[in-house]
Amino acid sequence: MNKSLIYLDNNSTTRIDRKVADAMTAVWLDRHANPASQHSEGRRARAVLELARSSISKNLGCRTLGMSADQILFTSGGTEANNLAIFGLLAGRQGDLVVSSIEHPSLLGAAAQVAARSERRVRYMPVNPDGQVCLATWNQWLGDHITAEVRGASEGRIAMISVMLANNETGAIQPIAQIAEDATAHGILVHSDAIQAVGKIPLNFSSMKFDAMSVTAHKIHGPVGVGALILRHGVALQPILWGGFQQMGLRPGTECVALAVGFSKAVSIALENLAEHHARMTGLREMLEAKLLAGPRRPTVVACTTQRLPHTLSLAYPGIERQALQMALDRSGVQCSTGSACASGSGQPSHVLQAMRLPEPIVRGAIRLSLSVETTQEEIDEAAQRILEVVDRFPIAEG
Repeated sequence: MNKSLIYLDNNSTTRIDRKVADAMTAVWLDRHANPASQHSEGRRARAVLELARSSISKNLGCRTLGMSADQILFTSGGTEANNLAIFGLLAGRQGDLVVSSIEHPSLLGAAAQVAARSERRVRYMPVNPDGQVCLATWNQWLGDHITAEVRGASEGRIAMISVMLANNETGAIQPIAQIAEDATAHGILVHSDAIQAVGKIPLNFSSMKFDAMSVTAHKIHGPVGVGALILRHGVALQPILWGGFQQMGLRPGTECVALAVGFSKAVSIALENLAEHHARMTGLREMLEAKLLAGPRRPTVVACTTQRLPHTLSLAYPGIERQALQMALDRSGVQCSTGSACASGSGQPSHVLQAMRLPEPIVRGAIRLSLSVETTQEEIDEAAQRILEVVDRFPIAEG
């Protein structure tokens, strides 16, 4: 008998909400023209596009009125938004780039390119075993930056820091608010990858001291292929693409009206009942965690001592290889991952868990179970049972 599929890989991507799909379909069927065209059909498309942009801006707490309004630049997704932030914000500024060692591969890859293409130093902020960035290191580096400012020296200066709002593998929420407060007070640009946090925890761009923030649609039941970089008013950005005047030339290329509308609809739906969804997903995650911890082979739960996203559970069964476990669970009808989807298939252990300095058996054996607002209690009960049955079939490693 075929078992029903239980999808617990929502940090990789979520299934599109039917209301989002309907909104996008309506736009496509309306057969909009290019929103950059000056004729009436182009202006009609532009109006729909800008309405979607305005809705996202308002829902994410951006300033939307007057000469000090923040900007939302549509991108092809989170990877482009992170790359645009790193390369676009650093251009023309002096000093080091600081990133956390647990950033998404799209940001770490961009940072590596910065180091390879220029003489700019990239510093990687370490993290504690609980999965949070080390504030002691940050305070030391900030002190060096302040000293360099006073002395008029270049050594020790920081141009920009990028720390994600919450980690995509462990769910650990980062103390970026405190870091941003300190950084902006001393002229350091602040970027945050908030891709996993949107729709999961309260988020208000205006109240944060971020200069830029990356978001995307497909983590909140929106379409794949659209994201955004949010810029605080007055922050200078250099484009990384050229050849068009769209979005003030900062991100040229014809915007897809339907994707923008889908993105807007997904954000609206995600925030409608945020508190209720947060409580429900937290309860389901805790239920799943408790059921697995009560099993005969007790797993190690990663980042369990710190505040986590409500829907993310990272755990390991020491002695069981993560890829073997993931494939066995897939055969049993439970879909999960062994880390970031962007790094899947590489065969490399998680850079996040390695940065946390976890024991090697945990790094080798960790899987990620991620829920969504669509996950049901019945699915959690069944998933826990299947996981326990699969784990029981693996031999116990000696020693």
